[in-house]
Amino acid sequence: MLSIDRSIIDAIVAHARRDHPDEACGVVAGAAGSDKPARHIPMENAARSMTFYEFDSMEQLRLWREMDDRDEEPVVIYHSHTATEAYPSRTDAAIAGWPEAHYLLVSTRDPQVTEIRSFRIVDGVVTEEPVNVIDADVDPHAVQSYLFGQTPTTVDYECSSGH
Repeated sequence: MLSIDRSIIDAIVAHARRDHPDEACGVVAGAAGSDKPARHIPMENAARSMTFYEFDSMEQLRLWREMDDRDEEPVVIYHSHTATEAYPSRTDAAIAGWPEAHYLLVSTRDPQVTEIRSFRIVDGVVTEEPVNVIDADVDPHAVQSYLFGQTPTTVDYECSSGH
C-alpha cells in the first residue's frame, strides 16, 4: 500500500494538469528504506509527448546524486496519461527500473475527474496497490474523543440555624 500525504498528491495532480496535453513526470523522494514519500520533485518530460514520458538524462543524474547525498531514494515515480486511464502501458512496465518504487499514475483525460492509481512493477509484472491519502491537517494520533469536565455542584454543608 502506498501511504502519501494529500499535499503531495495535490502537487502531482497540479503538475499533471499544468503539463497537459503532454505527459508529466516526476519523483517523490523519501529517506532510504523508509517507504515514506516526503519530497515532491517535478521533472521535465524530455520527450514532450502526449503518449510517452522520459526523464531528461542530465536532470535525472543530478537528482539521483542529490538523493544519494541526502540518503534518499525514489519512493514514488509518477507520470500522467492524458487520454487513457491511469494504468501502466506495456512501455511503462518495460521501462520501470526501480522495483522498490511505487509507480503512481494520474489520468488527466477528464478535466473534471482526477484518477490516481498506484502500482508495483517488478520484472514487467504490474500489480495494483491501494493508495492511502493522509491528510496532514488531521493528526491520526490526536485525541479523537473528548473528556467533558464536570461543573461542581454547590453544596452547602452548613446547617441552617433556624432552631
